[in-house]
Parts: sequence; C-alpha cells; structure tokens
Amino acid sequence: MTPIVLSLPGSEAIGRSLASALQTDVGACEIRRFPDGESYVRIDVPVAGRPVVLVCTLVRPDEKFMPLAFLAETARELGAERIGLICPYLPYMRQDIRFHPGEAISARLFAELLGRHVDWLVTVDPHLHRLRSLTDIFAIPTAAVRAAPVLSDWILANVPDPIVIGPDSESEQWVASVAEKVGAPFAVLRKSRRGDRDVAIALDARIDFQRTPVLVDDIISTAGTMIEAVRRLRAAGAKPPVCLGVHAVFADGAETALMAAGAAKVVTCNTIAHGSNAIDLTSLIADAARTLLSPTKQ
Repeated sequence: MTPIVLSLPGSEAIGRSLASALQTDVGACEIRRFPDGESYVRIDVPVAGRPVVLVCTLVRPDEKFMPLAFLAETARELGAERIGLICPYLPYMRQDIRFHPGEAISARLFAELLGRHVDWLVTVDPHLHRLRSLTDIFAIPTAAVRAAPVLSDWILANVPDPIVIGPDSESEQWVASVAEKVGAPFAVLRKSRRGDRDVAIALDARIDFQRTPVLVDDIISTAGTMIEAVRRLRAAGAKPPVCLGVHAVFADGAETALMAAGAAKVVTCNTIAHGSNAIDLTSLIADAARTLLSPTKQ
C-alpha cells in the first residue's frame, strides 16, 4: 500500500516536500498540549496496513519526544505496517561517553529510546564525535544524509572567490571535502573552549584575506565559535564572512549576534525551519528514505 507521511508540529513544510518527492500520501494528525503540559495526540486518517513515515526535526527535543513516541505507538496500535522516522536534526549526540563519574551517556540512551518506537531512521549530518556511525548506537536500520555536496553547490553559485573555513581541527576532513568540490582553498580554526558560551579562536595561517571567508559548521547553536571567528577575521582585515550551517538551532539570538559581529549573511539548510534556510535537502533525504521504505532493500 502507498505509504503515508505524518508531520509533527514544526516539520510540516519539509514533511509536505518529502511526501511529494516520495510520492506518498500526506496524513493529518492533531498534536496539542493540555493546560498542565501533557500531550494530546490523534491520527485523523486510516493507517492500517500502510507504511507510516513520521517527519519530526527534534530541535528542543525534550518537548517533542513524548508526542513523537505517542504518535508512533498509536500508529502501531492502529495497524500500521511499518513506522519510519525522518528526523532531519537528531539531538543528544554530543554525550557519547561518560566524561565524569555518574553522567548519563545520552547519545546511547536516546538512540535506544527512539529505536523502541520506530523501525528505521533517516537523519542529516548527525553530530558524531567518537562514534564511527549511527550503527554504533542504533539497533534499527539508519541512514545519515551528508549535506557537504549541497553546501559546495551553494558556495559555487553564490560566493565568488571563497575560502572555506572550519571551526576546529575535528572539522578539517569535512571542510576539505566541501572546499575540494568548490575548487577553493580551505583553512581550519584552532579553538579552545572555556565554557558553553566562551571560546578562544586562533586564526589559521593559511587564510587568504583577499578571498571571501565562508565559515562552515554542521550545527549553529549558541554560535559562540562562529561569532568569535567573525570578529577575529574582521579585525584581521578579512571581508565580511558568510556563515554557512546545516542545522539552524540558533539558541538565544545567535543569528542576530552573528550579524552584529560583522557577518555578511547567515545561510542554513532546511533541516530546522528558520528564516535563514536557503539550501533544500529534500531530494537527498527522500533518496535515503526511499531505500529504507523498501524492506527488501535493507
């Protein structure tokens, strides 16, 4: 039977785009909160015997996980054939080991929670550090879409004479890949973190100040690293940098702070709905989901 897409609040636009790309039906569901903060969930279309694709980008996950879990389990109780999750932004990946005694290893725990409710998962550029891949923590089939090729395409089309700059040494391989496709040089910043919002940045000697800096990162959250990098680049005489990110988390006015620091513009992908979205990943996500929708191809 034809799969049906159910989008959770905040993911409706990308859900409609994915349904069109996948040639599936779009289903209606109601999700709201009672005055005491509990979640109300109702599926308004028949799902019995049909594959169900949930679309939910999990920025601010603590308030979104319960409705997602309720929706998945309700679909299963109502007879859905299989339940997949397209989660363009996957949270809780940074804490992948126990740094201090007693800490929760939230990456593994969150993966186990999600895996109890859905049969497969597609996400975009999960923020993996010590993990080799999602298969290290997920028991269900997964696919991680890489945004780097599309970031390169955007730079080629929009930034003349760029130099691609990564936020830290861990990003070097990724940034080098983006720069190679663009045919541009790249550089990597040296970062030391003193707190969640306090970083020190050292500029790379490879930076050519005649070129337009393009600061590239997977997640722009507090944007502390990017803000400091923009300030340092501008102070050194660089052109106003373009700030390019995959996931537009933007906590506490980060976009405004980036522009105030001297950025030329801020551009992100549509994994999290935001005014800075200018790069559409629908086609790449749909390609990954199409494979997982077919059990014989897993």
